[in-house]
Order: sequence, then C-alpha cells, then structure tokens
Amino acid sequence: MYKENLEIPDDHDFVRTSMKSENRKGQDTDIYTYDEMNTKKELVARYEVRDSMCIYPPQNRTISYTKYDTSGKEIDSGRLKT
Repeated sequence: MYKENLEIPDDHDFVRTSMKSENRKGQDTDIYTYDEMNTKKELVARYEVRDSMCIYPPQNRTISYTKYDTSGKEIDSGRLKT
C-alpha cells in the first residue's frame, strides 16, 4: 500500500526494516521504516511512515512519511491518502 502511494517505481524493492508502536494522548501510532532498493539492490532512499489513528470516535486516521537520502538527510515529507 505505501509503495504505491509513495510512487516507488515498480522495479524497485521496498523493504520494511523496522516497526514500532506508540500509544499516547489518545493516538495509536505504528511507525515503519523502509529501504528503497534499485534493480541493482543499491540503497536509493529510506522512508519513515507513521500510521496514526485516534482511539476515540470518530477515529480519524493520518498517514505521514519522511524520506531520507542515503546519508540520512531529510529530502521530502508529507501526508498520504488514507
């Protein structure tokens, strides 16, 4: 789901490298880290995706991402469609 929304090329691999959960102030947040690998299996970029949902009605959901280059510098961020 995230690969398509982040517009990762079909021929690139999008590999989850970690996952953790946080619960605070009525928000349940799953935090995923992904590596984007090109066809030569070289690292292209890293992504942190935060999928957050309010535990109280109306239980709104927000998905945001931060993209990093291979040196760890932030190069893009935003929200994804839910």
